[in-house]
Amino acid sequence: MENIDALKDEVAGAIDGAADLNALENIRIAELGKSGRITSLMKSLGQMAPEERKEAGQRFNALKNTVAKLIDARKIVLEEAGIDARLIEEKIDVTLPARPEIQGAIHPISQTIDEVISIFGEMGFRVAEGPDIEEDWYNFTALNIPLDHPARQEHDTFYLNAEKDGQRMVLRTHTSPVQIRTMQVQEPPIRIIVPGRTYRCDHDATHSPMFHQVEGLVIDKSTHMGHLKGCLIEFCRAFFGVDDLRVRFRPSYFPFTEPSAEVDIGCSFEGGTLKIGHGDDWLEILGSGMVNPKVLENCGLDPTVYQGFAFGVGIERIAMLKYGIPDLRTFYDSDLRWLRHYGFQSLDVPSMVGRSSLGGAS
Repeated sequence: MENIDALKDEVAGAIDGAADLNALENIRIAELGKSGRITSLMKSLGQMAPEERKEAGQRFNALKNTVAKLIDARKIVLEEAGIDARLIEEKIDVTLPARPEIQGAIHPISQTIDEVISIFGEMGFRVAEGPDIEEDWYNFTALNIPLDHPARQEHDTFYLNAEKDGQRMVLRTHTSPVQIRTMQVQEPPIRIIVPGRTYRCDHDATHSPMFHQVEGLVIDKSTHMGHLKGCLIEFCRAFFGVDDLRVRFRPSYFPFTEPSAEVDIGCSFEGGTLKIGHGDDWLEILGSGMVNPKVLENCGLDPTVYQGFAFGVGIERIAMLKYGIPDLRTFYDSDLRWLRHYGFQSLDVPSMVGRSSLGGAS
């Protein structure tokens, strides 16, 4: 009993001198563990006479509680010291220059879309958007495409599984359905362009199962073929950067326009190199025409009052021509070397057109 105070002083000194958490844990085990000295004292109470046990138990419990509190207090001090040491050892000198990183690049498709939007934006067009997954009516029927047209066949078009009513949704084959949706909900005058993804069953050096188009639509009471020609001539010259670029309109056929025209631009193939704006050759780049009266009727517009024109161009196609990209498939290879070569560090022309969205499945 006389040695309890000495034991308390001894243990307190050892705790105060513990240099780290491991040393402190060893002291706790040595004193309060299953075989520790203070634990052994507690176990010895059963061998004492009843009159001694009460006083000894009080003193043993007091010793145990004191040691436990001293250990807890020392543990807090050591943990805080450890944190302070880590902060000193692991600190970062924020004044050092950042490690060099490879700068990203803008994809040619994104660059081309922005350029097209900017050019037509200056002509008063706005951007309209719609769903990639379309109903057959919007993608074909409303556009005067007959049931036996090859574009409706599965070898040309991606169809989804039939719904409960037997209807089969389709991955849109062009962005023309957005034109239909716009004419249904907006009173003329209408002046929109529709950039977006389209899908067809084709894959080679000049075709991809998924590609991008931008289509345009103008509807009012007085628009005529001359307006169509002036709009597209201005676009071609602005996009390719050739002020005197020759542009030719060649008669063609599309179910949704009448009359229809393919648009060719002047070029040269001398020496196996394509040069736009030079030489006596021609290169087709887009389709166009006056909106078929049947399409206007399908959208609830009176063709005796309203008329307009429409056009469509492949984004990848004009990007390949302008930037000398030989294979369309490389647009989707995710090759960083290709992107560093053909990519852009900043957009040359900022977008100047607001956006709108037409609802539907997507």
